[in-house]
Amino acid sequence: MKPRNRAALLLPALLLPLLLTLTACGGASRANGAGSGGARGGTDGKGSVTLNVGDQKGGSEAVLRAAGELKDLPYRIQWSTFTSGPPLLEAVNAGAVDVGGVGNTPPVFAAAANSKFKVIAATHGSSAGETVLVKKDSPLTRPAQLKGKSIAVAQGSSAHYQLVASLKKAGLTPQDVTLNYLQPADALAAFSRGRVDAWAVWDPYTSQALDQTDARILTTGEGVVNGLSFQVAAPAALDDPKKSAALKDYVERLRRAQDWVHRHPDAWAEAWAAETGLPRDVALAAVERTRGTAVTVALDRPAVASEQRIADTFAALRLIPGRVDFSSFVDTRFNGSLPPSSTAPRTYGPDSAPGARGPHTSQGKAG
Repeated sequence: MKPRNRAALLLPALLLPLLLTLTACGGASRANGAGSGGARGGTDGKGSVTLNVGDQKGGSEAVLRAAGELKDLPYRIQWSTFTSGPPLLEAVNAGAVDVGGVGNTPPVFAAAANSKFKVIAATHGSSAGETVLVKKDSPLTRPAQLKGKSIAVAQGSSAHYQLVASLKKAGLTPQDVTLNYLQPADALAAFSRGRVDAWAVWDPYTSQALDQTDARILTTGEGVVNGLSFQVAAPAALDDPKKSAALKDYVERLRRAQDWVHRHPDAWAEAWAAETGLPRDVALAAVERTRGTAVTVALDRPAVASEQRIADTFAALRLIPGRVDFSSFVDTRFNGSLPPSSTAPRTYGPDSAPGARGPHTSQGKAG
């Protein structure tokens, strides 16, 4: 069997561990339209207050535990696992979850549905993991050449917005290409078998595709998307003084955990690989390209304005029902003295924090 054909057959199986590790970027589908696994035991902390936290496998609980931030909690946490942001936001809207992490696009769709939630915290990271991939032997060398081509993308995901923005920058519109709305596992199969010309996706899928297929990056989200991700909370939890105090502590622990990731990329990659089933090299590549670059930032006017642009873009494409006022879904009470949302993401290199390394490469592939 030719290596390329063998990869086409093996890769969907290799990505099976990731079916439960879709980041908050993902759009809703039959595969991720509900929580996976339901509630997990509330074993952390003590006291009379319990925070119901929506999580994704390899997400907040994993990083908090690896960083030692689940020690000495003055409240309990009841964890629930979701496969992506949209169903997590549905649980927040229903009051089943008090807080959870999502990417930059699912809150836009939730706002358009007039869901009950508030964005309470933000991080700004690199968009280098948000990519449009093509095969190494593809004749495509720049985004403008995507005209007339077929592209796989998860509808309503951050990759969807990154693709739309990249097309616009190249002078194209979604009408100039054929969009195949596929969730990552199906998109991978289509891409690896040559059924689509390109694949718009996010890390860790980017890192895995670069490591395990004959893929290369045509373009990234750098300079075209905002690189933001959020913690969203239920209004009822924010209105409860005891839960609000717990939420403040929780987002602060997440900030410290993110700082720990930046100082210990290898340790976090090891923990993330063990949690998700990712190969360690792939996990480390995703950490150094995307997951380890985030800086906790303020929910300021530029951040809200950039989300409003996403909402306006999808409204213009008639993917959400009319214009939404994103600012009405933002609560800035935990901003404190955080840096502005325009703060540059962290990078790895000679001037980075202790323990960081230069850009990771795996088997000669660019990181």
